[in-house]
Amino acid sequence: MLAELAEDAAKGEIAGIYGEIRRLWAVPYVSSLQRHLATRPGWLEWAWSALGPAFLSGTAQTAGWRVAADLELPRMAPMNRSALGVAAGDVQIIQDICASFVRVAPVNLMFAGLLRRLLDDQRPVGSGWTAIDWSPPAALPVLPALVDMGAVDQTSRAALLRLGTDVDGTPFVPGLYRILAKWPALLSHLGETLPAIAAARETDVARSALLQGIDSAVAQIFPQLPALKEPASPSHDDHTAVLAALNTYRRTSPEMVIFGQVIGNAINSQS
Repeated sequence: MLAELAEDAAKGEIAGIYGEIRRLWAVPYVSSLQRHLATRPGWLEWAWSALGPAFLSGTAQTAGWRVAADLELPRMAPMNRSALGVAAGDVQIIQDICASFVRVAPVNLMFAGLLRRLLDDQRPVGSGWTAIDWSPPAALPVLPALVDMGAVDQTSRAALLRLGTDVDGTPFVPGLYRILAKWPALLSHLGETLPAIAAARETDVARSALLQGIDSAVAQIFPQLPALKEPASPSHDDHTAVLAALNTYRRTSPEMVIFGQVIGNAINSQS
């Protein structure tokens, strides 16, 4: 897994940025993308100083959410909740989990797209969005904890790895699946069914539409960012590794947008 700085271990400026991300993303946690950047000295601070105005104004979030809301999605068959160990009271919890990733992933794609331009040595010279009065939506409920990959049984670990991806030889499993592993039979079902849906044409069309929409929004927003206070990145030696992390999220974040909605819809449709 990618190295991360846990939220309860954050101090000083990083803790403040984490708090802003939770508020502006309107979820009760900080994503692994930002937690990973925080492990690299100065990187999260530099990125937030440069990109923060687009999120403080709500411009970047609104653009990402609008693109995600317009997708035509593939479908998953309704689930037999009792066979998957999902009690009636669990349904809303699972829907909230899915909704949280659907909310976060488009914003992370915007964050990663803007940061990629900085790593390509592009420098904005805009005037920002000081006149915009924006408030984030109400935050979604606190989510169950991520399952420790080392603590699950072999069946669950195999399912998680099927749902994950590889980053320079290290497995990366998106948080959505690590939380849903709280329901092992549900996780096993997803491990069996989602790979086929992931390979379907409808999914590829939705993924392409999402990325094209995000890229278009990034291209419009980036020039409006104010000039950087610190033009140079913290360490040029980290560029390759940071780009690799951004590439990972460009692969997995569309999956969170698409499959978060697909799973949420399917769990709500009792077979």
